[in-house]
Amino acid sequence: MLKRKSCLLLTGSALLLGLSTAQAAEYEWQFQASETSGEPSFKIKQEWADKVTMMTNGRVEIEILPINAIVGPTETLTAVSSGILQGHMTDPSYFSGQDPAFGMLGNLVGAWSDPYDFLEYMKHGGGEELYNELANPYGTHLIGAATFPLESIPSTVPIKTLDDFDGLKIRAPQGMVYNIFDRIGASPVNLPGSEVYTGLEKKVIDAADSTVLSNNDAMGLHAFAPYPLYPGFHSMPMIAVSMNKEIWDELPSELQTTLEVAFDGMAYDLIARLKAQDVETLQKLKEDPDVHPYDLPAEERKKFRQAAEQEWAEWASENDMTQKIYDSATAFLRSRNLL
Repeated sequence: MLKRKSCLLLTGSALLLGLSTAQAAEYEWQFQASETSGEPSFKIKQEWADKVTMMTNGRVEIEILPINAIVGPTETLTAVSSGILQGHMTDPSYFSGQDPAFGMLGNLVGAWSDPYDFLEYMKHGGGEELYNELANPYGTHLIGAATFPLESIPSTVPIKTLDDFDGLKIRAPQGMVYNIFDRIGASPVNLPGSEVYTGLEKKVIDAADSTVLSNNDAMGLHAFAPYPLYPGFHSMPMIAVSMNKEIWDELPSELQTTLEVAFDGMAYDLIARLKAQDVETLQKLKEDPDVHPYDLPAEERKKFRQAAEQEWAEWASENDMTQKIYDSATAFLRSRNLL
């Protein structure tokens, strides 16, 4: 009996210790993402925030918030630098209005045909250093860069050649992707991602630059846009996992390292899991008589890439930072025979 009581006391002490640990987070932060709460990629980000808590033995707790939870998607940079948010996990292209370099590094449209090439550039080709050179004066620090697999384009009409973009009202965020769609004859409409569903439903737009195939399907977009272009050829935006620079600078080095390792792991996990979900979604859509996925032919992709390269060169002349990004990214692409 005594032994059993001791076990019970020990168990109770362990539970109390667990509760104490759970309540003893030294750092509690809110990071806003650029997706709605129902998207698969948002849930993966939440899972990785939970892993950070485990990896730091409860010292760090990060609450991942969906798009528009605290501020609009173009306002998170200012919110993080001012401390309204402690961090964000978002596409830097949203901040092109503050500096075109954010749009250029955040989404060098048409440059990347494989997300792992982009991660290699950011981690080992100088991309992360350039991003922090750009973002540090805005009071933010890049912990790590992530991205999606190639995005799809949900469309209400078939798109089989680049000529089919002529006059097409396509949702595109401000910045380079907007300009390139305009360059190939489309009529881009600047809508936040949170309004794509309504825009397609109410026929405000004909198509959308809008995340990956599985995310689009989870949001129900194919009910209104049954001609998705997949795999994507245009946009593969960076996800800047960033936080307030003052908070970052004051963190112990072991926590900085843990956060870097954790979010580097998330970057690769996100690609692998979303790609698997995209393949599964594509098979489901092929079996749906009301949905008709298309794959743009190689010669049409080449035309798009040529238009994109012209746009890169124009953006390079905007300021010293855009020229640095252009020189760095194109040098990397050439070194890998990707340009």
